Amino acid sequence: MSQPQVETVTTGADKAKLALSGALVIGAVAAFYLLNQQDTWVRVVALALGLVAAVALFFTAEQGKQLIGFSNESWREVKKVVWPSRKEAMQMTGYVFAFVVVMALFLWLTDKTLEWVLYDLILNWR
Repeated sequence: MSQPQVETVTTGADKAKLALSGALVIGAVAAFYLLNQQDTWVRVVALALGLVAAVALFFTAEQGKQLIGFSNESWREVKKVVWPSRKEAMQMTGYVFAFVVVMALFLWLTDKTLEWVLYDLILNWR
C-alpha cells in the first residue's frame, strides 16, 4: 500500500512562526537568567511558560504538523510489531551470551597461540 506523495510549500507565515518560536525559546531562557533576583519557582514558571508557548506555536506551523503526522504513523507501525514472548526473549538472550563466551574463548585461544608461535618458536624471547 503506497502512500501518496505530499508536497509541502513553506510559506512566509510558517517561517515567521518558526522564527517567533525560536525567539520565544531564547526569550524564555533569557527571562530565566534575568529574573535571578526572584524566587526559583518564578524563574522556572517563566521558563516553562515560554517553552510551552514556543512548542505550541511550532506545532501550528507546517513542520510541526508534519512532525505530528510522522509521530502518528510511527505509533501505528509500532502497534503492528509482533513482540517476542518472555520465553523467546530469554532464549535469544541466552544464545547471545553463549555466543559471546564462545567468541571470547576463541579469541583468547587465538591470541595465546599466536603469542606462543611468535615469541617462543620464532623469536625465542622466552
